[in-house]
Amino acid sequence: MPLVIALAGPLISLDVKPGLPYSADGVLGTDGLGRDVLGLLLVGGRTALGMAFGAVLIAYVVGGLIGLVAASTRHRWLDEVLIRPLDVLLPLPSLLVISVVAVGWQASAPAITLAVAMVNVPTVARLVRAAALDAASSPVVEALRMQRESWTTIQLGYIGRAVVGPVAADIGTRITLAVFLVASVNFLGLGLSPTASDWAVSVSRNREGLLLQPWSVLAPALLLVSFTLGFNLLADRLVHQSHRQPVSPT
Repeated sequence: MPLVIALAGPLISLDVKPGLPYSADGVLGTDGLGRDVLGLLLVGGRTALGMAFGAVLIAYVVGGLIGLVAASTRHRWLDEVLIRPLDVLLPLPSLLVISVVAVGWQASAPAITLAVAMVNVPTVARLVRAAALDAASSPVVEALRMQRESWTTIQLGYIGRAVVGPVAADIGTRITLAVFLVASVNFLGLGLSPTASDWAVSVSRNREGLLLQPWSVLAPALLLVSFTLGFNLLADRLVHQSHRQPVSPT
C-alpha cells in the first residue's frame, strides 16, 4: 500500500485550501501549517521512497561494477586499488556522512540520494566481489576468454548470474536501510525543507502537535513502518521461493 500511494498519489489531485493548524477538517485533519494531511500523504512518498530506491540503484550500479571487476581481474594490484579504499569508508558512521553532505549541499534531494548511495557502495562492492569470486575463477570463464568473448558477455552473461542470488537476498535489507537513512536525515531537520511534504519531514514537523492532531504524525509514520516491514517480508518470500524452485536437468 505505501508503494502504491507513493506511485499513484501524485497523480491524484486534491485541491484543498489551507485551514487552521491541527484542525479536524478533512479526512485526516490538517498539519501544523493548516495543510490537509491526506493530500500531504499522497505526494510525500515520492521523496521518502524515491530517494531510497534511487540511492540503492546507484549503489548497485557503482558497487556492483567495482565488485565484478575486482573479482574477475587477473591483476592483484587492481583488486587492491579497487577494494582497499572502500575499506576506509566502511567504518565511517553512515548517518554522520549523509548529514554532512546534506548540510553542505543545502539539503537537496539529489545530494541526499548520492550520499546514501555513497555509504552503501563499499558494502555492495564487497558483497558482489565475494559472490563472484568462484565463478570468475572457474574453467568456464577461461574457456569464454579463449573464445574471445566480450568482457560484457563474460561479466554479465556468466559471472553476473552467480551474483543474482546474494543480491536478491540483500536488496530487501538494503532498501530498508536506505529508507531509514533518508527518513532519519529528514526527521532530524538536516534533509529536505521543513515545509516539504515528505513523510519523515511531516513526522518531525508535527510531533509537537501529536496530542492535538495525532494523524498528522501517525499517518506518515505508519506508512514508513509498513513499507519497511512489508518490503522486507516480500523480499524474503521471493528469495525463499527462488531457492525452492527445482533445477531442470541439463
